[in-house]
Amino acid sequence: MAKRNHLLIFILTVGVFGIINTEMGVIGILPSLADHYNISVSQAGLLVSLFALAVAISGPTMPLLFSGINRKKVMLLVLGVFLLSNIVSIFTTNFTVVLIARVIPAFFHPIYCSLAFTVAAASVSKEEAPKAVSKVFIGVSSGMVVGVPIVSFIANAVSIEMAMAFFAFVNAIVFIATIIFVPSMPVKERLSYGSQVRVLKKSMTWLSVAAVILLNSAVFGVYSYLAEYLKTVTNMSANSISLMLILFGGSNIIGNIVAGRLLTKNANKSVIAFPFVLGTVYIILFLVGQFSIPTAIVTLIWGILAGIGGNINQYWIISAAPEAPDFANGLFLTSANLGTTVCAAAGGLFISGMGTQYVILVGILSLIFSLITILLRIYRSAHAKQFSR
Repeated sequence: MAKRNHLLIFILTVGVFGIINTEMGVIGILPSLADHYNISVSQAGLLVSLFALAVAISGPTMPLLFSGINRKKVMLLVLGVFLLSNIVSIFTTNFTVVLIARVIPAFFHPIYCSLAFTVAAASVSKEEAPKAVSKVFIGVSSGMVVGVPIVSFIANAVSIEMAMAFFAFVNAIVFIATIIFVPSMPVKERLSYGSQVRVLKKSMTWLSVAAVILLNSAVFGVYSYLAEYLKTVTNMSANSISLMLILFGGSNIIGNIVAGRLLTKNANKSVIAFPFVLGTVYIILFLVGQFSIPTAIVTLIWGILAGIGGNINQYWIISAAPEAPDFANGLFLTSANLGTTVCAAAGGLFISGMGTQYVILVGILSLIFSLITILLRIYRSAHAKQFSR
C-alpha cells in the first residue's frame, strides 16, 4: 500500500510538472516564438497572460463541475486535452491557432492540479496530508522554475518545434503512466454543487482567500522583478542573473520539502511566523541589495520561503473548507493567480514611481495585510470552537 501511494504521488507530481510547465515554459522562449510566428513580443506574451486568465476564471468552477466523476477518468481527460493541444502547437504555423490551443487546456488546468492535491492528501492519513501535498508542490515549483530553462535550452539547441514537443512528451508519459499504474478512483461520497459552494458563506473561507491573495502577492509581486532588481540594483551580469534565478528555483523545491514537516508539526504557528520571517528577509535584501554575495544568500533563503509559502497558501484554504476539497483547491488556484497578477502590476507602479529597489515595499505591505487576515481567521476559528462548547 505504501509503495503504491508513493508511486501515485510521484505520478501526480510529474503530472503537475507537465501542466505547470506547459503554462510557464514558454516564458523563456517568447522572443523566439515572436520570430517564429512573425509577431511582436507583446503579442507572444498573450500565450502566457491569456493562459493565466483562463486558469483564474476556471479555478473555482471546473473542479466543482468534475468533482463527482471518477478521479482517474478526469485525470486522463485533462492530460488528453493537454497532449492534443501540445501536438497542435508543434505543427501549426498560425499564431491564432496556437493561441487557441493554449487557452483551451488552460480551462482544464485547475481540474488536474486540484485533483492532484486532493488525491495526494487522501492517499495518506490526515496527519501526513501536508507532507503528501508538499511532494506534489515539487512538481509545481519544478514546472515554474526548472521547466523554463529546459525549454529555452531545447529551443536554442534544436528548434521551437522540439521545445513545444517537450510539453507533449511529458504529458504523454504521465498519460500512459496514469492508464497503467493509477487505480480507478470512483467518488464514494458525491457532494452536491450546493453543499460545496456553501463554504463561501463562511467568513473563514473569505479570510483564507484574502490571506492567500496577499501572501502570493508578497512573494511573486517582488519575484516578478527579481531579474530587473539584480540587473539595476545589484549590477549583475546576464549570466549571473540566470544563475540566481536557478538558485531561487532550486531552493524553492527545498522549501516544499520543509513545508510539509512544518505544517505537520504546528500549522498555525508556521503560518503566523511566515510573514515575519519573509518580511525580515525583504528588509535585509533592501539593505544589502547592492552587494552580490549577501544578495545571493538572501535569494537562497527567499527561495526556500517561497516554496514554504506555496504550501501554506494551499493548506490555509483547504483547512478552511475541508468539507469541499476540490472546490477549495480551485479557490486556492484562483486566489494565487489573482495575487500574482495584481501585485505584479503594483510592483511595476512602485518601480516607475520610486525606483527598482522599492519594489520590495510591495512585498512588505502585502505581508502586513496578510498577517491581519491570518490573525482574524485564527481568532474566528478559536471563537467558533469556544461557542460550540
